[in-house]
Formats: sequence, structure tokens, C-alpha cells
Amino acid sequence: MEHAADSEIIRIENYLRSLDPSGNRIAEVLRKTIDQLYDGQHTGRYRWDQLYKTEKTHCGTLVEINLQREFRFTDGTIMDFQVDGIEVDCKYSQRIGGWMIPPEAREQFCMLVSAEDGPTPVWCFGLVRATAENLNSGANRDAKATLNARGRTAVRWLWRDAPLPPNVLLQLPKEVVEGIMAISSGAQRVNQLFRVAQGKIVRRTVVATVAQQDDYMKRVRANGGARSALKPEGILILGQYDSHAKIAAALGLPVPGPGDSISIRVHPASTPSGAAEIGGSFWRIANTTDEVVEAPDLPKI
Repeated sequence: MEHAADSEIIRIENYLRSLDPSGNRIAEVLRKTIDQLYDGQHTGRYRWDQLYKTEKTHCGTLVEINLQREFRFTDGTIMDFQVDGIEVDCKYSQRIGGWMIPPEAREQFCMLVSAEDGPTPVWCFGLVRATAENLNSGANRDAKATLNARGRTAVRWLWRDAPLPPNVLLQLPKEVVEGIMAISSGAQRVNQLFRVAQGKIVRRTVVATVAQQDDYMKRVRANGGARSALKPEGILILGQYDSHAKIAAALGLPVPGPGDSISIRVHPASTPSGAAEIGGSFWRIANTTDEVVEAPDLPKI
């Protein structure tokens, strides 16, 4: 029986790795699920401790739903879904070891997921069979049990403490973020975000949280958005476009992905080394806030 269980858990692992070799798809699901709970566009929230208790409890259900949607797992007969034809129960906990295993999942395979949002966000994803010897006795009213020491050792980790796509609002000092959110104008909040978060990826959900408006990405663009407003201050805002990606790479910045933006103050360069060509001239990252000249026009999209 142990040998059969081992072979099945390896089969589940191999199938999952074939769907997501790097784990990037799972990481994106977790990031989007947490942002879905924050609902920053309508609430202005961006931290786990701002959620209601019921919302935190609901996170596990959303993770299960969003993983199934992303990977199109077949519905399970007795568990949440099937992975390569094998019944699997999906369990989420914000902290390692907090997974609650229900009686119906005993002797079944469990997909263990955790994610911690913060300045250095990480996530974990493992597999275990919920055998009796791997579980503590269920002490709560619905007889759910946690993994015991043997069970925690038995977890087959596919990804452990992998980087979760960050929320830039949690990478900035709390007082800086509070200063941004205290500004009455959504457009001015977005402008200030790109002033203070230079060199960091800003996801569209962060823009939505700061702008709190329907057409929030309009606040980033040129023609009245932050890209125009910050140009006289020497600040570029690069987006997901190929021409922007080339500039970001040439400057040694993280390259924005779909829906991402990144800002940086630039200055004319005397040599091409470490610089990006923009509009026929070379530009480097400004060394100090005193090096302020109007930023160049970005390539037309």
C-alpha cells in the first residue's frame, strides 16, 4: 500500500510540474486570489490584517476555485478535484502546518498550499497522503485534524518558500503608503505612488487600490495620467510593451509583465554603457534626486 501511495503521489507531482514547470502559474493564482480578497479598487485595502475573519476563512475556497479554473482540473467524485485521474483535496493555510484535514479526506491525497503576503512574500505547495499515522486526533467539533510531526515530514514539497509576486504597497514604509492614501485625489495618489516606488514593479491591482476609480489604468497613461505628470520631473513610467521592456532591461530594471508598470528617474548619459537608447539619445538612471531634467518621450505604442 505504501509503495502504491508513493507511486501515485509522484504521478501527481509529475503531472503538476508538466503543467507548471516553474510554479509561476500557481504563484499568479495565489497573488490574484489574495488581491481578489483585498478588493482594493473598492475598499483601499492592501494588507492581510485589514480583512475580516470571514474573508480570511473564505480564502481557502477561492484558492481551490481559482486553481481549478487555471488548470482545468476535473471535478472529484469524493474530493475537490482530480489530478491526472487521482482524487485530491485542496487545503489552504496562511501558515505552514495550519491545514485542517476533514474526516472525508482521510487516506486521500491532499494538496497543501500556503501563502504569506508581506514585504518578502512567499508561497509553498506540497502533497501528502492523509493517513492516520500522519494526522493528529481531530479535536474540534467537525473532527478536522492537523498533520502531526510524522505527517509534516511526509509532505512532498514541490515548491517551498518560493517568491510570491509582491504587492509594492507592502514593500514601502507604512508611513509612506499612509501618506499616499491620505491624498484626496485618485490621480494625485497614483502620481505619488510612482514617485516613491521607483525601480519596483507596480501591478495593476495596486494602481486600482491607490486610484479607487473605475478606469484606474487611465491614471498611469500619458495624456493626463502619471506618465505625463511625472515627465517634467524626469520620471519615466514603463509598461508591458516590448519597446518599454527593452528600455527596462537596458537600465537593469525588472521587466514589467502583463498589466505591470515600473517608474524610474532618468538623466542623459555620456556613454551607452548601462544606458538605454530612447528617441535617438542615451539615458541612464539618475544618480540623485538633484539630477532632474525632463524625461524623453517613450516610443509610441
